[in-house]
Amino acid sequence: MNTKQIDFSNGKVIENIFLAAFPMMVAQILSLMYNIVDRIYLGRIPNEGTLALAGVGLCFPIISLINAFTNLFGSGGAPLCSIERGKKNLIEAEKIMNTSFYMLIIASLVLTFLGLFLSKPLLYLFGASDTLINYALPYIKIYLLGTIFTMIALGMNPYINSQGFANIGMLTIFLGAISNIILDPIFIFKFNLGVKGAAIATVISQIISAIFVLKFLTGNKSELKIKKPIKLEKKRIIDIISLGTVSFIMQGTNSLVQIFSNNMLGLFGGDLYISIMTIINSIRQILDAPLSALTDGVSPILSFNYGAKKYQDLKKAIFITTFLGVVYTCIIWGAILLFPEFFIKIFNDDKILIEKSISSLHTYFFAFIFQALMYSGQTVFKSLNKKKYAIFFSLFRKVIIVVPLTYLLPRINNLGVQGVFMAEPVSNFLGGLFCFSVMTITILRKLK
Repeated sequence: MNTKQIDFSNGKVIENIFLAAFPMMVAQILSLMYNIVDRIYLGRIPNEGTLALAGVGLCFPIISLINAFTNLFGSGGAPLCSIERGKKNLIEAEKIMNTSFYMLIIASLVLTFLGLFLSKPLLYLFGASDTLINYALPYIKIYLLGTIFTMIALGMNPYINSQGFANIGMLTIFLGAISNIILDPIFIFKFNLGVKGAAIATVISQIISAIFVLKFLTGNKSELKIKKPIKLEKKRIIDIISLGTVSFIMQGTNSLVQIFSNNMLGLFGGDLYISIMTIINSIRQILDAPLSALTDGVSPILSFNYGAKKYQDLKKAIFITTFLGVVYTCIIWGAILLFPEFFIKIFNDDKILIEKSISSLHTYFFAFIFQALMYSGQTVFKSLNKKKYAIFFSLFRKVIIVVPLTYLLPRINNLGVQGVFMAEPVSNFLGGLFCFSVMTITILRKLK
């Protein structure tokens, strides 16, 4: 494994993007294994696969909420850390990282306690039936026990990437993902633990990733180091949370959308369509991974060049990222149109489920290309510490567009479940176009 540090201040912009983004892409794809592999194996449990998928799908809002708090401190502090590195202010960069670390620890303990206490009523609120609760509740209770390890691994990994150690960031995720792939079939099938086995395998994998992150960030190779408890200064916490609110809202609104979607699908289609949405969400996560990796990989480059006032390099990075994102989403949309069954069969072979999933999959991904514009605009706003814009567009796409449409469209012209799936492409089109246009006007045109 190459542990060489990327020097953002030198080299060609496109070269630095690929050096940072490729390991991130591998890491993003591998990170999906924590939950995606669970779903792949659970979907193949004899006679119970469809129900197990639906049960785990009901846990998504809680998992998304944990990820939201992880991003609040991880994604909130990492761009600030990169900006300070661009200014050659390593002392402040290290203080930002340590502040984020201890805030992650505090948040994880609070979330674990509240989650274990409230998980059952929350799952019923999210649309669980008396049948599905038997799959959802055991999974989420075990998953919650690993919250502290999840938040350390995923929340501190951006600080490894912000220092230019993209390959180390990739290895962090790789270790956990490979562990999960190996352990899942052992606990699910060999020990016959079903959903409980999937959750146990995930927690063990998260522990492995967390240990690796801590070992690196306290070792000699890391430019910035985690230190013993420090004084948490109010201003630094506010700055981190203020920027992290962007990522928090993005994940938090995902949770809100999942709750509305599951409730409406349960109302208009029953447990089968909750299973279908679980599969489609899983496919989206897989196909989002390279796009997310591209923007996550370019984020420290944008922040560094902004802090160093290298605005021409900043503009090049924005153009390259947008172009690559649009090309990728066009290819994916073509693949979804031509080979929908291939993607669905990754998770389940049930003929009825596949038949009913195809039209829903086509509808859901109809405006996928505009998601590239959304990612590009949001990444620029977040990386350059333009908090107000980033927060607004996170709320605009999910809360202002998706949630109302998820509630209204199923009731219009008897659209039913297809109305739920239509909310996503409408939000991609409106949100992506508006976000990128505003970013172009407020930032690109003013960079000189």
